[in-house]
Amino acid sequence: MSRTPDVVGQKTSGTSLLIRRIVAYVVLILLVFISLFPFYLLIINATRGKIQNGIDFLPSGNMMNNFKKLFSDDSAARYGNILQSFLNSFIISGVSCVISVYFSALTAYAIHVYDFKLKKFAFTFILLIMMVPTQASAIGFYRMMISWGLIDSFIPLIVPAIAAPAVFFFMKQYMDSSLPLEIVEAARIDGCGEFRTFNSIVTPILKPAFAVQGIFQFVASWNNYFMPRMILQQKKTIPLVLQTMKAEILGNPQVAHAGVMSLYMVLAILPVVIVYLCLSKFIIRGIALGSVKG
Repeated sequence: MSRTPDVVGQKTSGTSLLIRRIVAYVVLILLVFISLFPFYLLIINATRGKIQNGIDFLPSGNMMNNFKKLFSDDSAARYGNILQSFLNSFIISGVSCVISVYFSALTAYAIHVYDFKLKKFAFTFILLIMMVPTQASAIGFYRMMISWGLIDSFIPLIVPAIAAPAVFFFMKQYMDSSLPLEIVEAARIDGCGEFRTFNSIVTPILKPAFAVQGIFQFVASWNNYFMPRMILQQKKTIPLVLQTMKAEILGNPQVAHAGVMSLYMVLAILPVVIVYLCLSKFIIRGIALGSVKG
């Protein structure tokens, strides 16, 4: 009995789908390998001492020795207090992340909910600020911090994070797609105040957006080198310590501190990875909803 055209077509379609899946999985596995391979080499280098020629895929036995060197008095004299640098980065990144996300969401809420004459102008003006690079105002900002006596303080690294146009724009797009005005109007009818409406009703709806922008702002502040280098003097953050280590190693490639630097980089990456893994569910959902309007 001959096969019907429908059966042959279904078999061909199933084979084609299987081939596409295989190709997709191969490409994804290759991308994962390319993404994770540098981290694997970094961990391997954290177990070594001096810089070696070529690539070695097997770990060495200097991990504990590098730990001792990293937290020794000699390391503190060379690079500053290692634990304090982590604490400084946590304070700056954590506080700036929270205030940036919250006040940007509050601003986006005002633009989204209220209707006033300069609404479009305010929205356009905030977006135009995104076009101005930080370096353009760095000299004036530095002089102002000197006149205010805020050099070597965390305040200039935290307070300006309140004005984050990119975070505002994402929050506004997210609200357009997932925050109906009827919810706010119903809360007002029930006698709920504006701040209570935002904090109790709107904020839970914005959890995915908070997670997305929270991790982005945290990582951006965690890795920020330019502003801390300009403001801080005695105090150190992780990028400043890494730059000091890098300068020392480049000056003398044979010094036995390359493994210490790699270990420090591994420890510096771990908090970001942990935060991302904890918020990954919200991040995926937030990006999906925030990119669709209507």
